[in-house]
Amino acid sequence: MDWTKSTVMVTGGTGSFGKKFIKSMLEKQLAEKVIVFSRDELKQHEMRMAGFDTPNLRYFIGDVRDQERLRRAMQGVDVVVHAAALKQVPACEYNPKEAIKTNINGTSNVVEAALDAGVKKVLSLSTDKAVNPVNLYGATKLAAEKLAIQSNAYAGGRETRISCVRYGNVVGSRGSVVPMFLKQRESGAGKLTVTDERMTRFWITLDQGVAFVIRCIEQMHGGEVFVPKIPSTTIVDLARAIDPDAEIEFIGIRPGEKLHEVLISEDEARSTVELDDMYVVQPATASWFGYEWEGAGKKLEDGFRYASNTNDEWLTIEEIKAIVAPIEEEYLKGTLL
Repeated sequence: MDWTKSTVMVTGGTGSFGKKFIKSMLEKQLAEKVIVFSRDELKQHEMRMAGFDTPNLRYFIGDVRDQERLRRAMQGVDVVVHAAALKQVPACEYNPKEAIKTNINGTSNVVEAALDAGVKKVLSLSTDKAVNPVNLYGATKLAAEKLAIQSNAYAGGRETRISCVRYGNVVGSRGSVVPMFLKQRESGAGKLTVTDERMTRFWITLDQGVAFVIRCIEQMHGGEVFVPKIPSTTIVDLARAIDPDAEIEFIGIRPGEKLHEVLISEDEARSTVELDDMYVVQPATASWFGYEWEGAGKKLEDGFRYASNTNDEWLTIEEIKAIVAPIEEEYLKGTLL
């Protein structure tokens, strides 16, 4: 696709991913026009003050719960990156109806508006918590994935194609454990809190996430769930990388929290192909025209499961330090996205 002639809209454009994605679009001059769609006028103002104020950048106040506003915002849009969501596990557990309204109904609204407006490509961001979910956040994102993928069948003769990206924890994003550990370290208490010493997670940086999303938009046919090959780490190693001298206090696993995360389940593996640096989960049924991934990669073995505790790639403490260093610098300057 020719990015330079495209208009790109990002729902949740003032979030950690949205800001990094938009920054990449602007710096590399990839898109002709970029639209920030979000419900928080203060965050949009802060983005402008932080330098996100180029002639080809537009700001739309709106909520993904409002389909009419989405439809208006998508007029003339070629690509939609759907990043808006309620993402905090405890908040979703305590406010289940709100999580459903935003994560499920909001995704439905994005898809319907995109179909009506003739958007060519929609890529919806998901999470490893959508696989075998044990919390409401994961359950809503699983439903959102299913809804997005099957909505390709509603396109009819339209060009609109819809796919998903699913990856693990984003290092340094708002609400992640890295800023929390940095804050605990700066408090001078000499202690970091970890829920369980056995806990493992997949990790990806914001830059890697943005690059992966851009690549998937270029390659998608519609109906895929793209999963990058990314490393794992234990939460204990992450804590030690941030503050090797701190005492680690184990406070117990939280409601809705897993010890380990899964990016591809055994059942999904049967319809998944493996490429050099990612997996592509193919749709169970693909009645829409133009879908084809067979032959592009190799089929996975029966019983394959891509989990954070059995991953082949693990970050060392030194590698974690290297990843955390620029995040720490932004945190100390107060510019962390």
